[in-house]
Amino acid sequence: MLLAPRSYQCRCGKPIFFQNSRCLACGAALGFEPNLGNLYALEPAGEADVWKLTEGGEASANRYRRCANLTSVSGCNWLLSADETGTNLQTHCQSCRLDRTIPDLSIPADAEAYRSISNAKRRVVSFLIALGLPVASRISEDPERGLAFDFLRSPAEGPRVMTGHDHGLITLNIEEAEDSTRERIRGEMGEPYRTLLGHLRHETGHYYWERLIENTDWIDDYRQLFGDERQDYAAAIQAHYQSGPAPGWQQKFISAYASTHPWEDWAETWAHYLHVMDTLETALGFGLDPESSIDMEVKPFTADALYRPEDPGGEQFLRFLNSWTRLTAVLNELSRAMGLHDFYPFALPRSVVGKLHFIHLVVADANPSRSILKE
Repeated sequence: MLLAPRSYQCRCGKPIFFQNSRCLACGAALGFEPNLGNLYALEPAGEADVWKLTEGGEASANRYRRCANLTSVSGCNWLLSADETGTNLQTHCQSCRLDRTIPDLSIPADAEAYRSISNAKRRVVSFLIALGLPVASRISEDPERGLAFDFLRSPAEGPRVMTGHDHGLITLNIEEAEDSTRERIRGEMGEPYRTLLGHLRHETGHYYWERLIENTDWIDDYRQLFGDERQDYAAAIQAHYQSGPAPGWQQKFISAYASTHPWEDWAETWAHYLHVMDTLETALGFGLDPESSIDMEVKPFTADALYRPEDPGGEQFLRFLNSWTRLTAVLNELSRAMGLHDFYPFALPRSVVGKLHFIHLVVADANPSRSILKE
């Protein structure tokens, strides 16, 4: 069962895509319903700016409004309920209401950066919702435990804005939306992969560590797998940038940066869990099943690599992960054929498989009613 297949079809039968707000074939207005995880053609509901979903020639009973950011540079195509009542009605969708600070949209470069960031954030947030994780605005819904974003540019006089997370507030330096700047930093840092999606997935990992691991029954097992997060974080970061990662880090961690500190190991592994889940579900949604359509011999991971080898869902998780290794091997070759960087420039050591399985179980435990990787 796919949580977010990313393959959508307009009522006219033509394909439509995640960021579309209008069908290019028939002109139908489109809207993404985050709780249903689908992109729909819309039809007027008989009231100004109110719409119903259409599917299979039928209109839904539920009524929706389009996000107020539809007409902004963000170009948001998400929907929100038109049937809410009360004095605190929302005008922005579940993704846009997470924005606490946005750039100066009167500056063309900043407006373009915000558009790119918003597109990436919607992709990340939509999959967090699909996983059944809590996604509430720290601004308007849950001031104590909610999530919020500041998208900032470093002032000319300094200091430089640092991308990071602080108890539910994620800050992103909008320079990361500029391809040339991001590629320069990627080279300077010796990183094989640096994208807006990667930044956002990594920083949400820090947020969900606080929500799902800290002060929960998972904390002891987390420390066994990732290490004790109570070690000095600032000293660990300083040591990493002064001396580099410890020799042999490739055997234990998904990236060099993951070896810095247990918090960073969690956040990097969390980001890769989202990379794997979203990308492979996209492939499956378009009919590309690596198990049946890719003829390549790979050494599969087996149950002894799992965090809990006896987990009843372990076999399904391994099938999913082994499909990922088969898919990325081919996609890397396709990237090389085009003279590009590897699509997925990472290797999955056995120890990381156990960490990914741990995260998978933590996510499933956060919302037991949501089926993840179940037939």
